[in-house]
Amino acid sequence: MYILAGCTYFVNILNTFNMPKCRSEKGFFARPKRVYFTRMRISRQTIIVFFLLELTSCQLAHAPASSQMLQLGAAKENGVEVSISLTRAENQPPALSATFTPLEPGLHLYSKDLPKNGVEGLGRPTLLELGENSQLTPLGELTESVPPEISDFESKNLLVYPPGEVTLSMRVALPSGACWLDENVLVTYMACSDTGCRPPVMGKKIKVHVPCADVVINP
Repeated sequence: MYILAGCTYFVNILNTFNMPKCRSEKGFFARPKRVYFTRMRISRQTIIVFFLLELTSCQLAHAPASSQMLQLGAAKENGVEVSISLTRAENQPPALSATFTPLEPGLHLYSKDLPKNGVEGLGRPTLLELGENSQLTPLGELTESVPPEISDFESKNLLVYPPGEVTLSMRVALPSGACWLDENVLVTYMACSDTGCRPPVMGKKIKVHVPCADVVINP
């Protein structure tokens, strides 16, 4: 929108520099070409510079806040790799995330909203939880990167994520100070395909090293 408005404004200004004409007894005649083109060349260059400066300032003013992701830890078990990260952005609480990546084609994970023991013993929820006595404070609910769906070969009561990677995230409050914390996060998941399931992983601890709120991390 800003680019379109800037271009329209730019064209309107250029149109005001159309070469004026003067009237004499013999009719209309143009002003001397040398003077006119010299003035026009300087004016156009000035307007172009002004337009580019205005466009750049608009883009900077509406640029999204920068974010920084820090890898905290990882684990691999029963056909799934789990990566834990912390994302910090301006004017937002940090987000603690777990990315679950099945290591074989066709494997899917189950919705985070399943009961802990599945539905009638089938399936297990995909979860990211803070360890006992954690110094991190959860803010809000766990969110998912993709919505779950009904599987073609599972019970209709078992919602699953599409085959492939899924990320769960929670906003957290970090303790103040320039310290680092040794924490445990817990992950739960179960990977299945149309040919069978891997054993469930329940409350697996992953050790992470988490920065406190005042730690400055160079990119």
